[in-house]
Amino acid sequence: MTGSDIAALIAASAFVVLVALLAVPLLKLGRLLDETRTSVRDLTDNVAPLIDETSQTVAEANRQMVKVDGITTNLTKVTENVSGVVASLTQVVNSPLAKIAGLVGGLRRGRKRK
Repeated sequence: MTGSDIAALIAASAFVVLVALLAVPLLKLGRLLDETRTSVRDLTDNVAPLIDETSQTVAEANRQMVKVDGITTNLTKVTENVSGVVASLTQVVNSPLAKIAGLVGGLRRGRKRK
C-alpha cells in the first residue's frame, strides 16, 4: 500500500462517516415531511365540513334577521299608533281643561273688578 492508497482509504472512510452522520438528519426530515403531509390531509378533510356548518349558521342567522326585520316593522307601526292615541288623548284632556282654566281666570278677573 502506498501513501496515496492510504490517503484514498482515509478519504473513503471519511466519506462513509459523513454519509452516516448526514443520514440521521435526513431521516428525521423525511419523518417531518410525512407528518406534515398527514396533518395537511387531516386539515383538508376537516375544513370542508367546517365550511358547510358555517354556511348553515350564516343562512340561519339571515333567516332570523328577516324575522327580526318583520318584528321591527310591526313595532314601528304600533309605536306610531300609540303616538296617535296619546296625541288624541292629550287633545281630549287639554281642551276641557283649557276651557275650565279660561272660565276660572275670567271669574277671578270678574271678582277683582267688583
